[in-house]
Amino acid sequence: MVGNIIENNMVTISGKVVSNIEYSHEVYGEGFYYFMLEVPRLSNSSDLIPVTVSERLIARQKLDIGKFIEVEGQFRSYNSYSNEGNKLVLTVFAREINFVEDENKIRNSNQIYLNGYICKRPIYRTTPFGREITDILLAVNRPYNKSDYIPCISWGRNARYSEGLTVGDNIKVWGRIQSREYQKKLESGEVITKVAYEVSVSKMEVANGPQKFENPESPEENMSNPRSSG
Repeated sequence: MVGNIIENNMVTISGKVVSNIEYSHEVYGEGFYYFMLEVPRLSNSSDLIPVTVSERLIARQKLDIGKFIEVEGQFRSYNSYSNEGNKLVLTVFAREINFVEDENKIRNSNQIYLNGYICKRPIYRTTPFGREITDILLAVNRPYNKSDYIPCISWGRNARYSEGLTVGDNIKVWGRIQSREYQKKLESGEVITKVAYEVSVSKMEVANGPQKFENPESPEENMSNPRSSG
């Protein structure tokens, strides 16, 4: 059963380490650390994705800035509590890390598969450029009765279709993890830049139905900030 749950959430990302590794937390005597990975897009831009890793995976070789690695794991969420309130924090939890000697050999640098349940009514909208988008919040089961809550966005006909899905529907999605900068205005009037992480869906399947919906018009590799909204 645990194996099946692990297979509900599978991620592979490859890129360059661009931050120092910093201590995160400890669980049953095992220390965990985090760092930022620069993952290239086909459009020559990149996504900066946070990675959480056990000290046991990096005991023999250091994750120095500038090294190229491939990470296999899961996209996980947890709640962070601060003065600003409750915040959903997303990170790639590494199960395996392989060092890559030649960055030019990196292929398919950003892939994710999720099998989960819609836990919030999908929101359909259009951007100022006329692109159709539907926001989906997917609950993906994890061992020990836990779940990860993953924001996803679908495009074009996938967006039109997923607008009609309801809370509780079981869907499978394939796509990529992307980072997106946005601005937030504080009560003081100060405007700060923050980063959001989400899954850009390229293919969708309703788990309890025979239909599959592939989306060739996904702009995921064409725009550095595809979710610009008015």
